[in-house]
Amino acid sequence: MPDDAAAARAAAEEESAFSHPPVDPDATAAYGDHPDQVIDFYVPRPGRAVTAPAASAPLVVVLHGGAWRARYDRRHVTPFAACLARRGFVVANVEYRRGGEEGEGGAGGEGSVPPAGRWPDTFDDVAAALDALPALAGEVVPQADAGRTVLTGHSAGGHLALWAAARHVLPADAPWRTGRPAPLRGVVALAPIADFEVAEKLEVCDHAARQLLGGHSAFAERVRYADPARLLPTGIATTLVQGRADVVVPHQVAESYAEAAAKAGEVVGLTLLEDVGHFPLIDPAADACAVVAEEIAQLAW
Repeated sequence: MPDDAAAARAAAEEESAFSHPPVDPDATAAYGDHPDQVIDFYVPRPGRAVTAPAASAPLVVVLHGGAWRARYDRRHVTPFAACLARRGFVVANVEYRRGGEEGEGGAGGEGSVPPAGRWPDTFDDVAAALDALPALAGEVVPQADAGRTVLTGHSAGGHLALWAAARHVLPADAPWRTGRPAPLRGVVALAPIADFEVAEKLEVCDHAARQLLGGHSAFAERVRYADPARLLPTGIATTLVQGRADVVVPHQVAESYAEAAAKAGEVVGLTLLEDVGHFPLIDPAADACAVVAEEIAQLAW
């Protein structure tokens, strides 16, 4: 448990990140029939910090966090998406199906904690969104250069970003497996739930990883299809950005993933930020967010 000072800092960081008004997208496109199967697009804004060619701009795909729970949707990362658009990127903010509302039962539900994620719907949606994205972006935002795509995600969304980049190394019987690596410039995972074994030991987000896979009885069977730390090497450039003071997803989770990657023969970048918690990574008012944008730019440009 965090001490009082750490808890107070975490609360202040969360308040700052959620203080920004939502930013409406420039366009929205559906990749399926469910109301959550949509992608919001943001075009590069005037006055951006990075100058992009007028005819094209890199595409940054954002997968939001929130422990895969329904009460957190894509709206809370729209200021972050708009921040990236001001830096010259086309941004695709992906929604996906998540767990039930507060007090609901359902797979993985434990007491009063709302269930995290839906098996297999959450994974179905992320796979479908990424598969549909190049064509959708070409139709909706013609200046998007799908050949320069960077995938990013925060917390639970960081897990989904790492997982989406590893579909070609999923077990052969996985319905989401692809025949080749995704055409990505790279992945920038922000405080990701990247190693399920470590996350469970640390009780991250009230055992959200266990809930995502359907509860204790299903965890052992399904973890090999879902845990990024078991889906290595990917051969895709990957950077993790993590606050050392994070009490939501502690830095040990990211460090364990990086160690697993190294053992698999893959070098994963790990940027550890001192005196930074969980939410500054997606807070446009925080210096940590500028670090994130620079990590994305290094892969995209």
